[in-house]
Amino acid sequence: MDLLNNLALGFSAAVTLQNLLYCFVGVSIGTLIGVLPGMGPVATVAMLLPATYALEPSSALIMLAGIYYGAQYGGSTTAILVNIPGEAAAVVTCLDGHQMARRGQAGKALGIAAIGSFVAGCFATMMIAAFAPPLTAIAFEFGPAEYFSLMVLGLIGAIVLANGSLLKAICMILFGLLLGLIGTDVNSGALRYTFGLDELQEGIDFVALSMGIYGFAEIMKNLEQGLERSLVPSRVGSVLPSKADLRVCAAPIARGTVLGSLLGILPGGGALLSSFASYTIEKKLAGSKASPAFGQGNIRGVAGPESANNAGSQTSFIPMLTLGIPSNAVMALMIGAMMIHDIVPGPQVMQTDPGLFWGLIISMWIGNLILIILNLPMIGIWIQLLKVPYRWLYPAILVFCCIGVYSINNNVWDVWITIICGFIGYIFYKLDCEAAPLILGFILGPMMEENLRRALLLSRGDPMVFFSSPISCTLLGLALFMLIVVAAPSIRKKREEAFHEE
Repeated sequence: MDLLNNLALGFSAAVTLQNLLYCFVGVSIGTLIGVLPGMGPVATVAMLLPATYALEPSSALIMLAGIYYGAQYGGSTTAILVNIPGEAAAVVTCLDGHQMARRGQAGKALGIAAIGSFVAGCFATMMIAAFAPPLTAIAFEFGPAEYFSLMVLGLIGAIVLANGSLLKAICMILFGLLLGLIGTDVNSGALRYTFGLDELQEGIDFVALSMGIYGFAEIMKNLEQGLERSLVPSRVGSVLPSKADLRVCAAPIARGTVLGSLLGILPGGGALLSSFASYTIEKKLAGSKASPAFGQGNIRGVAGPESANNAGSQTSFIPMLTLGIPSNAVMALMIGAMMIHDIVPGPQVMQTDPGLFWGLIISMWIGNLILIILNLPMIGIWIQLLKVPYRWLYPAILVFCCIGVYSINNNVWDVWITIICGFIGYIFYKLDCEAAPLILGFILGPMMEENLRRALLLSRGDPMVFFSSPISCTLLGLALFMLIVVAAPSIRKKREEAFHEE
């Protein structure tokens, strides 16, 4: 009964004219960003953080959440039509989706992608509604030592699941932790790493950092690559799959949904890891008898990954909403949005503002319904958008970024920080360093430090406090186990091969 009452509260909060409008705006922008190659939800959410400052907290979070899972829908469109993933998680969809388009089956591929995404999104939202309350109750048992250990586990998970080199991922985490230390120490009032600059006394602004690392750096990367669309088909055919196609895809959609729902909860997991894992499983289950072969236009290679990436994107909200721990870069930005509105992320949100908590969950159901209505009939419009030259889009994006950053504090310094971070983000791209661990380290760093110092104060400086608590000891043990396993030569080699293949 409690769940039904909570869902009823969520409906009353989400089904208001204002929240419905922002849900529609969020999923529409997300779909658009997914369709246009080169941006993605992380850069978009980073750019729109300033705009949420003037909104109600619930409207802001509903819109930003809609952008994230909406981008997973839209990302499949360009992957299928022009073999360019509009969003990182759509990389796997290119393999079979574009081959189907070359065979004249683009409509079928787009249709099954939308249906799989809808089913997965609805199931993942049910998981959030079911598992959030018990996880929140467990979180109230956590003290400073347990929270510190949980954050250590989260950062280790981000390192293990980051693309590319383990060493680079560790360095990015440490760099993010160091950036989080800049400013005034809240306990002693001492200035740390400000280098005599008054503007750094309050630390680096999260919006300026994230917008530079993702927004500006993404633009420079795309300008270098010279992204332009070509050979966009003018006609895609019917987007409604046949009954036979639905029967073939039912099992991959179900497997992808369950797999994505589970992997989305992991730190560093989410949509990208889920889609890759789903494709690998479907390919192994089909074996050599698959017709057509995987990679040559098999519809199951679209249904499974598209379901998995949408389920993964939505269940990644669970650790963010219940524990205040971001599982990926977008969730770190969502925590930033909550902080902008003076909301302390963590288990207390469900008690202090249940309307916001459950309204956000219900908005995901509504958003998934809007998305399937948007994506199936409006394929023609998305095709026309794919023909817009990128050289017309970049100047507008840059201007929007600068105005947004300046508007938060009315401070030109933040604009300069964004520009500097943009160049740093571009250097990271050239060095094959993933930026997501840096953002997670920047968000979790101050919280880790606070809980570390609080735990040591309560224990009078005894470090054994982190091992005397069963929960804390278990979490640290898991973190150490993950690090040892992934550092093993055979595991590390397989991991690097998997991400290279991706």
